[in-house]
Amino acid sequence: MASETTKDKFDKIREKLKTFPTGPGLYFMKARRDTVLYIGKAGNLRSRVSSYFQPGSDLLSSRGPKILEMINKVRTVDYLETKSEVDAVLQEARLIKDIHPPYNTHLVDDKTFPYLEITTRDDFPGVYITRNPKSSRSRLFGPFTGVKDLRAVLVVLQKIFKFRTCNLDIRADDPKRRFFRPCLLYSIKQCTAPCAAKVEKDKYKQLIKDLVKFLQSKRATVLRQLKKQMTDAASNRDYEAAALYRDRIQLIERLDERGTVTENVQPEIFAPDPTEALGQLQKIFQTDEAIRIIEGFDIAHISGAETVGALVRFIDGRPFKNGYRRYKIKTVEGIDDYASMAEVVRRRYKHALAGEELWPDLILIDGGLGHLHTVAQALKEMDAPLPALASLAKAKEEIFTLSSNKPLKLAPTSAARKLLQYVRDEAHRFAQHYHHILRKKKSLS
Repeated sequence: MASETTKDKFDKIREKLKTFPTGPGLYFMKARRDTVLYIGKAGNLRSRVSSYFQPGSDLLSSRGPKILEMINKVRTVDYLETKSEVDAVLQEARLIKDIHPPYNTHLVDDKTFPYLEITTRDDFPGVYITRNPKSSRSRLFGPFTGVKDLRAVLVVLQKIFKFRTCNLDIRADDPKRRFFRPCLLYSIKQCTAPCAAKVEKDKYKQLIKDLVKFLQSKRATVLRQLKKQMTDAASNRDYEAAALYRDRIQLIERLDERGTVTENVQPEIFAPDPTEALGQLQKIFQTDEAIRIIEGFDIAHISGAETVGALVRFIDGRPFKNGYRRYKIKTVEGIDDYASMAEVVRRRYKHALAGEELWPDLILIDGGLGHLHTVAQALKEMDAPLPALASLAKAKEEIFTLSSNKPLKLAPTSAARKLLQYVRDEAHRFAQHYHHILRKKKSLS
C-alpha cells in the first residue's frame, strides 16, 4: 500500500497535470533537485502524462518494472510545448543526446536523422537520401523524422523532375559521355541521363532549380495537378489509379514533416577529417605525444541569471557524449565570464587531480586571450599540470595560445581550424541548449 507521502506527491502531480496543454510537446519526469529522469514526447501532453499517474493503474504490468521504478522517484513533471509532433520528435532526440536521462534507453547513441541532399556544386547535381552529407556546400533539406516515407517520396519526385540519383562522377567537359549507355531509369523516363549526354548542363541545372523551388514552396501546382488526376481517375472508375495518385499526394504533403538544418542541428554529421586535423594540431602545439583528448568549455547565461558552464569532450576528433558536463555556477554573481570560467575549470580538474578522470591533451576555451589567461591561472593555482591550451574567438576566428600575445590565423580550409571550430561550436551549442528551453519554459532550469 502506498505511503501517505507518496499519495500526497501523486495528488500534487495529478493536480498540476490539469494545467498541461492538450497539444504536442515534450514532458520531463524530474526527481529531487530538478534532475531529469526521463524525456518523452506526446501528441497530447495532458493525456499522455496523466496515464502514468492514474489511481489504481498497474504500471508494473502495463509499463514494466523500469518505468515503475522511475515513477517512484518522480517528484514533479514539466512540459515543453512544440509547434508539431515532428518538432517534438526532433527536440526529444537532441535533448536525450545532450542530457542522457537515466531512464531513456533509445536515442542515446549517435544515430542521426536523414536529410535530402542535392549536390548543387556539381556539373550535374545528384539527389540523395543521406545521414552523412557528402559536402558542406550541398543543399540540404531536413532532417526528416522517417526514412521510409522519404525514400517513397524521392521516387515520386524523380518521376516529376527526372534528376539523377546515381553516384557517377559526371562532368560536362567529358567527351566520352556520349558513348555511355544510360541505365533503365532513362528508358522509363525517370531520369534525363546526363551520364550519357542526353541533356545539356544548363537544362539539367534548371530542373534542379525547379526541384529546389518545389521543396521550398507549398507545392500547390503539383498537388493541384495530382488531385485533378485522382478525381479524373475516380470519375472513370479507375480506382487503382486514383489510389496511386492519393498515395503520391500524401507522400508529397509529408515533405513538410521535417526540421531545418539550423534549428535542428545535428553536429555529429559535420565533423572534419580527424586524422589530418589532429596531426596538424600536434605540430601547432609542438607536443611530444599525439593530441587525442580535447576538452572545450563555454559559459552561457541569460542577463546574468541561470549561468552555466559547459564541457564537451572529443576523443580522436569525435564527440564523446558521455564526457559532456554542465556546471551550474555557484560562486559568481551577475555577469562575469572570466570568474565563471575559472570556477568551472577548478571543479572539472579537481577530479583529474584526484586521479578520477583522465587529463586532456588540449583544452579549448570559447573566447579571447583574457579567457585563456584566466584558465591558465586557475590551473596554476591548483598546482595542476598544464596541457596544451588555446582559445578561439568567434568574431575573427582567431586562435590564441600561451606562447604568443598575437593570434594564430589558420586558413579557413585548415583541418585543424575546422576541428577547433567544431569543438568550440559544440561547447557553445551544448551550453546554450537549455537556455533556449528556459526562454520558453522557466521551470526547466
